[in-house]
Amino acid sequence: MTKKRSAGKLSSLKPSGKRDENFFELVYEVARQIPKGRVTSYGAIANCLGTKLSARMVGWAMNGAGRVNPKVPAHRVVNRIGMLTGKHHFHPPTKMETLLKKEGVKVKNDKIVDFEKHFWDPVKEIGF
Repeated sequence: MTKKRSAGKLSSLKPSGKRDENFFELVYEVARQIPKGRVTSYGAIANCLGTKLSARMVGWAMNGAGRVNPKVPAHRVVNRIGMLTGKHHFHPPTKMETLLKKEGVKVKNDKIVDFEKHFWDPVKEIGF
């Protein structure tokens, strides 16, 4: 069960009622808020969670996102220059690009076209 966000704080509750501060779960909670047609970066999610230097850990979390419920739109998370570096974790590897294109995001040579236009900054959007 997910608790409503308050005062810019991400939190979730376990069935026991205890707070779950698992880093991967926090990453997934941020990623679930990325709107359709927008993308963010591993580093932007790490920064949002107060761990600016943990972009690689965000990447590891995204690697396992396909097995998580509720679903995580991992196709909307790219590297800092808009490259689809996580595409090899999709089956088939072209699925990431296909999902982005369905949302109106153009991709050329495995890179988001007009990356700055599509970039969603969780710090600004969530209000951290």
